[in-house]
Amino acid sequence: MALYYRDDAVQVTSESIRAAGHVIPIREVTYVWHAKGRTTLAVRSRVLGRGVLVLLLSLPPLVGLICILSLAWSAQDRGEWVPALVVLTACVVIALALVPFLEIPLGWLDRSYERGNRVHELWVQYQRQEVLVLRTPDALRFGQIYRAVQRAVEQQGDHW
Repeated sequence: MALYYRDDAVQVTSESIRAAGHVIPIREVTYVWHAKGRTTLAVRSRVLGRGVLVLLLSLPPLVGLICILSLAWSAQDRGEWVPALVVLTACVVIALALVPFLEIPLGWLDRSYERGNRVHELWVQYQRQEVLVLRTPDALRFGQIYRAVQRAVEQQGDHW
């Protein structure tokens, strides 16, 4: 028996698919397909959170740019460039020191895109019935499970 995928809720082997209380023998599967499901609150909140995160990441550079331009404008009026250059240099050094900390929110943003922005459904046909095996908003996980089911069914077809 070959194991193609396993997590807490789904297991795909060369003999069966176990998910959502179903145990589906691979030898009885005649067709596998996927469909888009209705959008859930979790998916909508992920998309909203992604937008808020982009906004939050965009605000500090914009505010900093406005402050620098304002400082340069006031220094030009007064002719005092030395204090303005000191403040500008300090702002650049602080900004460069904070760059490594961008890894955390950018990682969140990257993972939100990996999870996708819609609900995916995995369907199989066996014993002349169409059965919903899995419904998940996690695109990465869905892709792994769908490919595992495809491999299991393909391998079963090779043994016929």
